[in-house]
Amino acid sequence: MSEKTKDAAESPPKKKGKLGKILVIAVGGIVLIGGGVGAGLYAAGSGIIGGASAHAADESKPKLVPKSEQKRAEAESGSGGGHGGESAGSEAGHEGKPTPEGSGGDRYASNYFALEKEFTANLQDSIHFIQVGIAVSTPYDDTVIQNMKTNDIAIRSAILMALGDTTEDQVFSSQGKAALAKRLTVAINKTLEQKEGFGGVSNVYFTNFVVQ
Repeated sequence: MSEKTKDAAESPPKKKGKLGKILVIAVGGIVLIGGGVGAGLYAAGSGIIGGASAHAADESKPKLVPKSEQKRAEAESGSGGGHGGESAGSEAGHEGKPTPEGSGGDRYASNYFALEKEFTANLQDSIHFIQVGIAVSTPYDDTVIQNMKTNDIAIRSAILMALGDTTEDQVFSSQGKAALAKRLTVAINKTLEQKEGFGGVSNVYFTNFVVQ
């Protein structure tokens, strides 16, 4: 057999060997990529990647306050003043148990906050003006109230604009006053959402209401 014939006979095994090496390298690359993806998913799930910032952001959000916690805080402080100045937690029932749903009471405590200074505004298309004192309630912790204090000027402006859009018909009836309270609640929450990313005010109450 000539040397050319021998070379031709030996060439196919060499190609197979190269192909085998290419396959091994490709499989190894896939394994490495898969391992990297798996490690990334594990790190994200365990909080190594992005977990700390997400946890910190969650911690900064207002927390709902169950009535049981409010009453326990009152008992520990001995002041009886309550979370927010009023004893809304006394409605929680015996032994600090939260009021069950459907039993006629709220599940969460009412945290009250009265805005300083009264608000005076002209009524829409009227010679009369309105003067009101306003308080709010929230089922969340003091974060919402602190946000209101921080953005006091913006909130007062929103309240005055809402009062300026009020007509005489709305201030001389109970239904009109209730509708006004709801509009003020929306105005306050909208301002808080713009400034802090979270509203949290559930109701507006009038501590004083005068039309002249």
